Amino acid sequence: MNLSFEELRPEHWSALEELFGENGACGGCWCQWWRVERGGRLWEETKGERARSRMKELVETGKALGILSSHDKKPVGWCSFGKRSDFPRLETVKAYRRDDTEGMWCINCFFVAREYRGKGVSRMLLAAAITAMKRRGVAVIEAYPVTTTRVGKKLSPAFSWTGPFKIFEERGFKEVQRLVPEKPLVRLVLK
Repeated sequence: MNLSFEELRPEHWSALEELFGENGACGGCWCQWWRVERGGRLWEETKGERARSRMKELVETGKALGILSSHDKKPVGWCSFGKRSDFPRLETVKAYRRDDTEGMWCINCFFVAREYRGKGVSRMLLAAAITAMKRRGVAVIEAYPVTTTRVGKKLSPAFSWTGPFKIFEERGFKEVQRLVPEKPLVRLVLK
């Protein structure tokens, strides 16, 4: 399979919109879950069209960072990354709170078109995101991969949007915290 991987640019908005489709990737998220300070009512008011508009503005102003993958010019995958401080909701998740996050960068979201799942696209998106952050001089990358459910079952793709633990492990990420069994926090030191 001949895939291309590019860092998101403003001119990619229509491709990202095509990839995310009517559901906004998953449940109207439009890659805004981590960008909203808290859940509950605020999230209910954000998802959908408001989230789409926010993401469009972030893309058009160059403030949304990520990797877009295509197959024969068709968008098939997305990986979001950026400064941890750009994703305030991380601070509301007990499993991901830390005192040493100053200047931290993170990878926090993957979306792969249904017909391309299970073909290694997330693995390749992760590699491209790491390369993009190396070019920026990032020292340490943090991620929040999924493991299995509390009873040991594999999570469905709808709940695996932070990426499977195994692909991070293969790239050298090390677990630095696990306050909740199914929510490890991993890091990769680049410098």
